[in-house]
Amino acid sequence: MRVKLISWTPNPEKTVAVSAYTSISSKGPIWRWDNYDPENGEKMIRNVTGYGHHSVIEHATFTFAVEGVSRACTHQLVRHRIASYTQQSQRYVKFKDLDYVTPPKIERNEEAKKVFDETMKKLAETYQKLIDLGIPPEDARFVFPNAAKSNIVITMNARELLHFFGLRCCLRAQWEIRELANRMLLEVKKVAPVIFENAGPRCVSLGFCPEGKFTCGKLKDVLETYKNLEGRAEEIEKLKSLGD
Repeated sequence: MRVKLISWTPNPEKTVAVSAYTSISSKGPIWRWDNYDPENGEKMIRNVTGYGHHSVIEHATFTFAVEGVSRACTHQLVRHRIASYTQQSQRYVKFKDLDYVTPPKIERNEEAKKVFDETMKKLAETYQKLIDLGIPPEDARFVFPNAAKSNIVITMNARELLHFFGLRCCLRAQWEIRELANRMLLEVKKVAPVIFENAGPRCVSLGFCPEGKFTCGKLKDVLETYKNLEGRAEEIEKLKSLGD
């Protein structure tokens, strides 16, 4: 899986802070923008998000390029409706090979991996035979599994990202979309650290686990890990280990 933040609102935190000031100040947003003080702006962001007033952070949007995730992952991803998606088409792209994602539990089980790989090979052969018989890709693709790799571009505003991270960074989320969410979180922390300083599973902002009897039982470890994230790529392994 590869995830890269490729575009975002210029000066996202300045944009959010000026928007927040606009609702409570007699001075207009143009004056606020031209006379912006970063330190006070950060305080404003922390105040409004701390109160739960998240509408102002909708003014900051972020676009991610994602490669090598499964169709099973993207099926979950597009359930987050306040976003824009453009996904690699299995209708218009003719595939020479079937690239696929292998779940870790299958990867670690020698016999299971053998069965899995043989099935993927058979499906790839079937797809190619259908293409050779003159079947168009839009019909031949019906044999592709949820494991088939795909590429997708995602755009979300900061408010939806906080919601997305709250659900999908949780250890109860499915492993692949959890890794995707964590990689996206590390990316946005690089360009908007104040907006996303309390981002992560819902327990990070709440201070307690809202999952009740379904809790992962790792609240202390989760809180310590997400509070200390700095957006470094090597922290992916730290986040993965939480789910083991």
